[in-house]
Amino acid sequence: MRTTIRIILIAILLLILLGRFVPPDLSNPPINPAATFEAVAKPNPAAAAVLLRACYDCHSNRTVWPWYSRVAPASWLVAGDVKEGRAHLNLSEWANYGSEMAAEKLRGVCNEAKSGAMPLWQYRLIHPQARLSADDVNALCAPTAAGTAAAVRR
Repeated sequence: MRTTIRIILIAILLLILLGRFVPPDLSNPPINPAATFEAVAKPNPAAAAVLLRACYDCHSNRTVWPWYSRVAPASWLVAGDVKEGRAHLNLSEWANYGSEMAAEKLRGVCNEAKSGAMPLWQYRLIHPQARLSADDVNALCAPTAAGTAAAVRR
């Protein structure tokens, strides 16, 4: 039992040391202001504020990289979450979505917010301001409840 614990601790230490020498990519790609969600969809101010507060760090090219994103092994976890978040939904590249895809993305935002799946629990733990109230969820779901035509203008 002691040998197993010792091996696990040594493996963790080696991963931390390796992570210091091989840092993840913590860059933000360039942003075309005309292609952003705000520019294309022209969301209501309440929805825009919720997205900025709770979603943009993982779902845009405007990630604010916190101090712990530069410390292994947290750096790898944060970089992985941001990479995956941008792959699923990138609010900085909204113009790349066609109207059907944009409508689908908006429904997804609403569904994820309603179910509590987003923001991720680990993000909410460290960023309590990202927790969504019922009013926040209503603001995010308003474009889908009213139809997506206004939210996906092109």
